[in-house]
Amino acid sequence: MKITRMRTNRMENPLGFSMDSARVSYVVEESRGRRQTAARVTAAKEETFTELLYDSGKSEAIDSICHELPIRLQPRTRYYWKAEVWDDAGDYCESAPAWFETAKGEGEAWEGVFITQTFSQQEHPVFRKEIRVEKPLKYARLYALGLGVYELYLDGEKIGEEVLLPGLHAYDSWLQYQTYEIEMTEGVHMLEAMLGDGWYKGPYGLKAKLPRHGEEYAFIGELHLFFRDGEERITGTDKSWAVRKGKVLFDSIYDGEIYDERGQGETDYPVKEAGLSTGRLTPRLSPPLVIQARLRPAALLHTPAGETVLDMGQNMVGWMEFSINQPAGIAVRLQFGEILQNGNFYRDNMRTAKCEYTYISDGKPGTARSHFTFYGFRYVKVEGFIGTVSPEDFTGCVISSAMEDTGTLQTSSPMVNRLLSNIKWGQRGNFLDVPTDCPQRDERMGWTGDAQIFADTASFHSDTYAFYLKFLKDLALEQEKCGGSVPYVVPMSRYELNGACAWSDAATIIPWVVYVHFGDPYVLKAQYPSMKAWVEYIRGEEERNGGGRLWRTGRHFGDWLALDGKVDGGVYGSTDPYFLSTAYYYYSTLLTAKAAGVLGKEEDQESYAALAEEIRQAFFREYYTPSGRLAVDTQTAYAVVNAFGLVPDAFREPVKKAFFNKMKENAFRLNTGFVGTPYLCPALADSGFTEKAYGLLLNETYPGWLYEVKMGATTVWERWNSVLPDGSVSGTGMNSLNHYAYGSIASFLYRYAAGINPVEDAPGFRKAVLAPRPDYRLNFVKGELRTPAGTYRSGWELEADGTLRLHFTVPFGASAKLVLPGGAGAEIRQEQDDAYTEEKELLFCEEGTDAWATVEAGSYLFTYRPNPSIRRRFGMDSNLNELLSLPETREIIVRHFPKAATGIPFQGEGTIVEEIARSPFAEVSDEALLAMKQELEQLVPAPEGRK
Repeated sequence: MKITRMRTNRMENPLGFSMDSARVSYVVEESRGRRQTAARVTAAKEETFTELLYDSGKSEAIDSICHELPIRLQPRTRYYWKAEVWDDAGDYCESAPAWFETAKGEGEAWEGVFITQTFSQQEHPVFRKEIRVEKPLKYARLYALGLGVYELYLDGEKIGEEVLLPGLHAYDSWLQYQTYEIEMTEGVHMLEAMLGDGWYKGPYGLKAKLPRHGEEYAFIGELHLFFRDGEERITGTDKSWAVRKGKVLFDSIYDGEIYDERGQGETDYPVKEAGLSTGRLTPRLSPPLVIQARLRPAALLHTPAGETVLDMGQNMVGWMEFSINQPAGIAVRLQFGEILQNGNFYRDNMRTAKCEYTYISDGKPGTARSHFTFYGFRYVKVEGFIGTVSPEDFTGCVISSAMEDTGTLQTSSPMVNRLLSNIKWGQRGNFLDVPTDCPQRDERMGWTGDAQIFADTASFHSDTYAFYLKFLKDLALEQEKCGGSVPYVVPMSRYELNGACAWSDAATIIPWVVYVHFGDPYVLKAQYPSMKAWVEYIRGEEERNGGGRLWRTGRHFGDWLALDGKVDGGVYGSTDPYFLSTAYYYYSTLLTAKAAGVLGKEEDQESYAALAEEIRQAFFREYYTPSGRLAVDTQTAYAVVNAFGLVPDAFREPVKKAFFNKMKENAFRLNTGFVGTPYLCPALADSGFTEKAYGLLLNETYPGWLYEVKMGATTVWERWNSVLPDGSVSGTGMNSLNHYAYGSIASFLYRYAAGINPVEDAPGFRKAVLAPRPDYRLNFVKGELRTPAGTYRSGWELEADGTLRLHFTVPFGASAKLVLPGGAGAEIRQEQDDAYTEEKELLFCEEGTDAWATVEAGSYLFTYRPNPSIRRRFGMDSNLNELLSLPETREIIVRHFPKAATGIPFQGEGTIVEEIARSPFAEVSDEALLAMKQELEQLVPAPEGRK
């Protein structure tokens, strides 16, 4: 028995973060017992715990997922805490200490002031201060912020692992500073801060001439030295500091960086106070932005155009670091692109972004890298090198906001596994302090629609709690400027359009997703005013325009980039935008009611629940005919009403039938966009068409997720056909090859294929529903999820004879409903082996064709023959076109129906009988049909990949 994953506010040993409260959590592993019977949490200012600030005592009420320390937090103080646990097997364990350290106190005065250079603001500054340490230090802390972006150095060595500080946030509302733990010996030290433009001082946003957040560089710092003799000394930024001209000559988030190693001399210039007050300074919320991986080039290419190009083998986000030994004055230039065209380097889909790095040598061997920008790329064109370019000298530095990896999935399909890898790479590359839409072109902005759509998938892959908490603060601050409406982009960056359904609903959906996944209600507490403000904004718009609880005003993106679009270039899709706006109006109101309930706001809960029901009934009246027909007949419409609970009970069957027919109309190919796609496969599965949902997932042709995998993608594309079958880019106007929104399919894989589902009334996976839905086209699926409650595992294997093996693990202290698909009436064998030690035989209940049981912690293995069988079967109700694509079934059909192979035009997703009935040329005798039927029904092929 051991205690692991100790977190404070979902972070490991956080230093200098904004903290209204300290909420601690831990996970118990390797226990003989199933659950915690009691626990004790203690906190102190010293690691020895000799003087306790808090002692819960041995208590049955301690929640391992979220236990708030009831202590008044002091500024600039390190606190230690630990947990002790007793379990139902009589075992006991004590954790190692964890810690957290607070930043400067709210309203606490700064000893330093913002300083800037006295030379031109077009030149990059390096602020400098000599620090003398005359006696032994106990410890040192530095509180600092540089604008636009900055790096700190002590005696020429970079302080810390973080990059692109202070990140991207709503600078005109708050300025988040950082806290550093500094190690200094006795003697004289040089403290330096090197500044670049970044998002703050450089151009940022879709429009080229947007005003910058600030016109001048600014730096503030406050160094606290704590000596062993008890003295504390504070050195703040003031006019005693000096400044030099830096080696960075130019930087831009979009265009890149120019770095001259020769420098601009060693002249120190005086500084002056910058035109900024300390009023907006706030302790950080952003998780660290760090280098998370280093990649060596996969290949060195010499293109038909005579270019030297490095292929990293992976579309990544970050920069190149390289060893260099070139004559003085030689300029080496790297250009970055996502794809080759005709074998040559290409970057036209970056639009106006130059995406390049230039390094000017001083004649000495050294290492080059970007400091104040980043690139989204797979290919790097190298120019200016004298001599041979060696790939061994280059390293790709992959950057991302630091988050714990939590979810893994593995299937029998290499292409699905590649898709999952692509989705994770897309998340890694776009979670750069804000969830950006893309990391490469002249955009790289926090589009709220993309963030909302992907939040569930992101929260399966990683512990996103701290990351989204920061982004949601930006959202709320920008929302205040929009009168309760929510911008399309957060931070706005002067792109001040707002109030679009699905995009602005990030204000309600993301907090709820984060709460359900991680179980800490603080995110709801922090964002509840924002959730309310958004719903009230919609209500105000709706009531002012006589909407009758239908939201029929405003500008919306509709089902963005849907393939069924017929106007405006097709980007808005065919689904009525006011249908979508009212659906989201209902869903946001419902989530706000739920949040009010969690927070104990009973009046609000009742009020918003009543409003949600009024919207729901208005939606029913407007969009359903008396016979149960949905008035908006698109794939996205059916997916959305299923996801949001907007199908009247009396109309469920006609809606399912209409949904099936709508999919069938398009030969069961998707034509959804950003809104419909995340819900499409779940809606099919929930409607009883799981096989069709897998068909969408596993489709290798356009449009489909595996089409891009087949085309060599290593991240997720913005468009279903970003690259055409001949390898050419389909367009340059809006065509990112690293755009995570459609990666939301991973949520379907976790929730349906692996079957791992949180339970809303037991958030943080205190309870779960493990309900996998196997498909004959996969041999196995294995899912693992490290939750705040512990690690869940859920997976299955399908044997050639149709036997299904299910594996489940429920962590210590949790419980789960295990659902065995097709288990009703089946002979279920519960097995035991070294990995699965459950001793008690379970009593299963039956629901429809499934069997289920509720269990506590433990490992479980079941083997049975599902009823109905999961093995693939064929018959006259099978799709004709699909049967003609399979050698074993094509042979049967052509033998009895030769004309099927002679070019008779069939119409898509019809069964054999339907397609023959449609075509006036498809003559086949009743005897041939009967023989065909018998042979098809006797044919039972093995699962895909097993011959």
